[in-house]
Amino acid sequence: MSSLLGHLIDACAATIVEHTDELTTLDQAVGDGDHGLNMKRGFEAVALDREATASLDPGGALQKAGMTLVMKVGGASGPLYGSLLIAMGKAMSEPPQDVGDVARALAAGVEAVKARGKSHSGEKTMLDVLVPVAGALAEADGLRDAIERVPTAADRGLESTRDMKATKGRASFLGERSIGHLDPGARSSQLLVHAVCHVFKGETGG
Repeated sequence: MSSLLGHLIDACAATIVEHTDELTTLDQAVGDGDHGLNMKRGFEAVALDREATASLDPGGALQKAGMTLVMKVGGASGPLYGSLLIAMGKAMSEPPQDVGDVARALAAGVEAVKARGKSHSGEKTMLDVLVPVAGALAEADGLRDAIERVPTAADRGLESTRDMKATKGRASFLGERSIGHLDPGARSSQLLVHAVCHVFKGETGG
């Protein structure tokens, strides 16, 4: 399990670092332009503590990573991503027995994000990716099915934000001008979902 957790940390940190400039550009269009660098700082901090985090059980690792993001990521993203991981960690069975256990943990994380951000899907936020991903995971028939369903749900969720008018965060100040832009938080969520699924695909030999 520690090896798997280490691979997950590596993959998530690598995809955020690789896409830092893209996330910055997306956020410059609808926010204050700091999403990329803030996320990079947070995930580099998680990666720096990789060995200690990977040595924990999955629930503990999620909570530790979540706390790191709360402390290191500025703006709204730190508390939101931190709330997601901490709530998932608290809800995680030890160890998770199947995809259903993970789905229930993710559902708890999504509810925590809704509560922290006082938001719901359809408001041009990371929830527009997380909510359909949680739904796809809950409907999956085993790990292989989840690996197929979940990235597709994330992609569709991200694309759905393009035509939405933002009603939360700095983007809401743009009103109608926010339409036509992808939400940076939704994009970072989609990137992380793909990174996680890629690791699990490798684990299953897919």
